[in-house]
Amino acid sequence: MEADLNKFLSHCKYEKNLSDKTIKAYTIDLDQFRTYMSNVLGVTEIKQIRKDELKSYIQSISAFKPKTIKRKIASLKAMFNFFEFEEHIEYSPFRKVRFKIKEPMVLPTVMSMDEVSKMFGAVYGELGNFPKETYLYKEKVRDIAVIELLFGTGVRVFELCSLTKDIVDSRFSFIKVYGKGGKERTVQIENEEIKRALKNYYLLFKGEIEKGEFFFVNRMGRRLSEQSVRLMIRKYRLNCKITKNITPHIFRHSFATLLLEKDVDIKYIQTILGHSSIVTTQLYTHVSSEKQTAILHDKHPRNEMNFG
Repeated sequence: MEADLNKFLSHCKYEKNLSDKTIKAYTIDLDQFRTYMSNVLGVTEIKQIRKDELKSYIQSISAFKPKTIKRKIASLKAMFNFFEFEEHIEYSPFRKVRFKIKEPMVLPTVMSMDEVSKMFGAVYGELGNFPKETYLYKEKVRDIAVIELLFGTGVRVFELCSLTKDIVDSRFSFIKVYGKGGKERTVQIENEEIKRALKNYYLLFKGEIEKGEFFFVNRMGRRLSEQSVRLMIRKYRLNCKITKNITPHIFRHSFATLLLEKDVDIKYIQTILGHSSIVTTQLYTHVSSEKQTAILHDKHPRNEMNFG
C-alpha cells in the first residue's frame, strides 16, 4: 500500500502541481489511513479496501473536529478516484458509502475599526524609535508593509509570504496571488498609503530582494515565514493591549467584513479573496450590531408611515 500511496502523492505533486502545503496534508492523512488499515484491520493493499473497511476507518476518526474529518475524507476520495481512473481498482469504495458530516457554523472573528486603528498605530508608532541606518528601522518598515498588505488586500498569510519579486507590480498598483490549489488571481491596490508602504519597504530591502526570489524577506535575505508574521502581529497586538487573539487570517476576515459593512457586493469580495465558492464568502454576511442598528434606524419601512 505504501508504494501505491507514494504513486498518488507523486501524481499530485508533479502532474496536478498541488502546493507543498496540500501535499503535506495528503501525506499525513494517507499515512494515518495506511497505519489503521494495516495495524488494525490487517489490510495491506488498496485493492482489498471495500466499504466495510472504509466505514471502520471513518468511525475511527469520528472524534476529530468535523472540519478535520472532512479534510481526511477528501484526501481519501481524491486517492481512490485516482486509482479508479488509472484502473488500478475496479471502483472507488466511496461509491458504496453514504454519510453526512455536519459542520457547525462558526462565525469568523473580526477586528473592529478601533482595533484595526490601534494595530496600525502600534506598528507606525515604533518607526521613530530607531535610527534610519539600523536594521531595526528597516524591520519596522517591513512590518508596516506586511500589515498594510494583509489588511489592504485580504490575502492569506501564505500567499503574502509566497509573493515573488516578479509578480509585484513595479508601481505597487497590483499583486498576482497564487492561492489554494495554485489558483491565480490579481488583486488591485488603489490606496496610496499601501503603495507608499510597499515602496518604502522595497527601497530599503532592494538589495536582498534582487538577490533572492521572494518579495518579503528576513534578516538573512530569505523568504519571510508565516510564523514570523504571526509572531510579529502578536507582538503589536500585545503592545496596543488588545485582548482579542489577532492572527494574520483575522486581518482577512476583518477586510471582508468591513467591506460588506460599506455595502460592497459580496461577489466582488469573493473575487478579491479568491474563494472558489460564494458559500465560503457568505460567512462574512453576519451583520455587526452597529450596522444592524443603523439599518433598523434608517431603513425600517415603519419610518414611512405616520399615524400620529
